[in-house]
Amino acid sequence: MQTPAFSPRRLAVMDLGTNTFQLLLAEINAATYRILLDTSRHARIGEGGLGYIGEAATERAVLILQEYRKIAENEGIALPEMTALATSAVRSAQNREAFISTVKTRTGLAVQVIDGVAEAGLIYEGVRLGTPLGPQPSLLCDIGGGSVEFILCTAEKVHWQQSFEIGGQRLYDRFMPGGLLLPDALTRLYEYLDGQLLPLTNAVHQYEPLELIGSAGSFETLIDLESWRTQGRWPDPRTTYTLAPQGFGHWFETLLTLDRPARLALPGMKPHRVDLIIPGMALIAFLRQRYGLDQALRVSAFALKEGVLARQLRA
Repeated sequence: MQTPAFSPRRLAVMDLGTNTFQLLLAEINAATYRILLDTSRHARIGEGGLGYIGEAATERAVLILQEYRKIAENEGIALPEMTALATSAVRSAQNREAFISTVKTRTGLAVQVIDGVAEAGLIYEGVRLGTPLGPQPSLLCDIGGGSVEFILCTAEKVHWQQSFEIGGQRLYDRFMPGGLLLPDALTRLYEYLDGQLLPLTNAVHQYEPLELIGSAGSFETLIDLESWRTQGRWPDPRTTYTLAPQGFGHWFETLLTLDRPARLALPGMKPHRVDLIIPGMALIAFLRQRYGLDQALRVSAFALKEGVLARQLRA
């Protein structure tokens, strides 16, 4: 019996985050895939406070999405094969419907607003696509600008997952009004996290994860900084990275003592990460200390948009 032939197809996935809009172009052939492009733009739709997307933020979003559609079409991807997913900033915005309507009118893209559970599920599938998971539970953490997703899982299943509205932008607005995280503010931030993350604490006690695996901006920024510190260059492209405990300790001690211009001058610091890396770093430190996950940190380059790709591979 002759094996049926599969025609490769291409797809575009756009992740409309609070701080960054990401674009993934991929080609699928049967159960295999090839990444054609993985890029991002600084949209800042949470700038000025979450809860309402202003005119300037909407204009930035539209221009980026117009560019993304053109890039996808140049790669032979038709509009029905383009997926645009919006997360915390859009789902919590009072004017979300107006924003979605404006994007549809000016770009042709139908934005899908997903809830925190759906977001966590896609993150799990994306991380699993690029990062080996074992039979013992791991704690996955994806730090966005608006929300943070936690998933307790193995390679085979999700044991527990939840999204919390404690993303980097929200923590920055609450604890860093002057642009610095002062010692008393760090103490208050830890107390705040202890209260907000009580459901996670209970789940960690139940499932006893062996390691912390991170994805998204703050984790990737740490890898960039450490690569420049130790090798003098950007990290080699791969799907998973490892940061030693000593490397994390160095950056935790260093970043919290530097003002914004000094952070911006660090080799490997991308300008759009310079503010939110501080609350992100504090959250990672809290997780490591609170749950005893202070060994080497694995960082996944795959997350939500790769989760869409993973589901398409099974379709």
